[in-house]
Amino acid sequence: MKSINKTIMILLTTTLLSACGNDLLETVPNDRLSSAVYWQTQQDAIYAANAVYTYLENAERYMMWDGMSDIGHMNQVWGDCSKIEKGDFNSQTLQVQAEWNEYYSGIQTANTFLQNIDRVVTNDVELINRLKGEVRTLRAYFYIKLASIYGDVPLITGPISLEESRDLLRTPIDQVWDFVSKELQEAADLLPVEPKEAGRVTRGAALALNARAMLYAGRYTEAAVSAKQVMDLNVYSLYPSYEDLFTYAAENNQEVIFDKQQVKGVYPNNIFYLITPSSIWPTNLAFEIVPTKNAVDAYAMSDGKAISDPTSSFDPFDPYTNRDPRLGYSIVVPGDVLPDGEIYDSRPGSGTGDAVGLNQSSTTTGFDVKKYLNVEDLNDPQNCGINLILLRYAEVLLTYAEARIEANQIDQGVLDAINEVRQRPDVSMPVVTTTNQDELRQIVRNERLVELAFEGLRYFDIRRWRIAENVIPGIVSGMTYSDAGNLKTVSLPLFEKSFNKDQHYLWPIPQRD
Repeated sequence: MKSINKTIMILLTTTLLSACGNDLLETVPNDRLSSAVYWQTQQDAIYAANAVYTYLENAERYMMWDGMSDIGHMNQVWGDCSKIEKGDFNSQTLQVQAEWNEYYSGIQTANTFLQNIDRVVTNDVELINRLKGEVRTLRAYFYIKLASIYGDVPLITGPISLEESRDLLRTPIDQVWDFVSKELQEAADLLPVEPKEAGRVTRGAALALNARAMLYAGRYTEAAVSAKQVMDLNVYSLYPSYEDLFTYAAENNQEVIFDKQQVKGVYPNNIFYLITPSSIWPTNLAFEIVPTKNAVDAYAMSDGKAISDPTSSFDPFDPYTNRDPRLGYSIVVPGDVLPDGEIYDSRPGSGTGDAVGLNQSSTTTGFDVKKYLNVEDLNDPQNCGINLILLRYAEVLLTYAEARIEANQIDQGVLDAINEVRQRPDVSMPVVTTTNQDELRQIVRNERLVELAFEGLRYFDIRRWRIAENVIPGIVSGMTYSDAGNLKTVSLPLFEKSFNKDQHYLWPIPQRD
């Protein structure tokens, strides 16, 4: 996958999305790819399938979801994502339109592929079926995002004309979920267990996406069944080092089920640039995502007690010691060593390039994101080759546990799934033993927060749990630090997050649509 030239993919995608009436196209054009001469070889089929992969999230869209949730904040407050943070958005907001456009463009490209793929003459039926499975899975992925964001959306399963598009109606979301589930289960049967090339959709990816979709849909029994199917494939396991999970050395490891493949200089992303502390790149004015106090406070002490528990050993003057190790692996906190070897000190007035309030690119909360902050990208932060993980085995385990908890089918398997995540060798948090449904519900929800932070899932979780109006609103707060022996907490009094429970659990359909 990494060897595919992006220019070819873009050219192909543009061509596939173009359509002309037969009466307007009398000859085969010689300045572009045409359907009259395309769809002839196996390579045509492969390139056409590759084009659909390009609609997976780029780094900005991958990170922004957590930035709009309770655990993150958009550091530069003039963009559309900040408007969404503040609840100040509507059907004309550009980001509302952009998400709609991107996913439906991917769907249109997938529909064009599926309409034309059988024109390819080949004896390699296995290849064609595999490519169909990949594209159907990707199309379902796009619909999962659309349904989760907008609710009832038009369900389009084939190329449509301009006239047909004018008469489209919204499809009830239950029908969208029905389609997604059927597609992913059928696609799974077409896909190999082991990828033919790194980054290609596999049977496990289709089943794991179905588990996610059914969890989002509130179909807990179906979600648990799909998650268990992934577990029973016996090809995935947790990577032993959470600390290294998002590094180049761990790419394509046994925990990764679905990711977006990237390569420096050919098909890169700019994730280092988006999350780098300002001392490294002081001129960075990208819409950087910074963690909030809510995110940091969610990580328990290493003995499993919440920092709010009066019997815990939490010391506000030494707040990052003896915490869940995933805090130190996920978030840059004061005292950490940065990729350039410098010590991170974000205290206001610290005299370092990371001090809160130093300049426009400084962290506004005193924290930065550590996942994907790799030294290999230090000198060229907009040319990163690190793959973006879209779904990994830890999520499947937590999906299985949550689905069984919500279905009130609690057994040892539920505890085993949660504890497998908590007992990763370099995490080693205490095992969970309770079988109380309410207690387990809170445990698995917090586990999703601390395990999957800054992987683009939190915004969707708090909306489907219907707790967003409780956890999002309020003044953004950050680090608590000692100033001459007095504890002070960084806050942004001029920026207040908002979430209207009557409006914001679904985004509006874009005005122009």
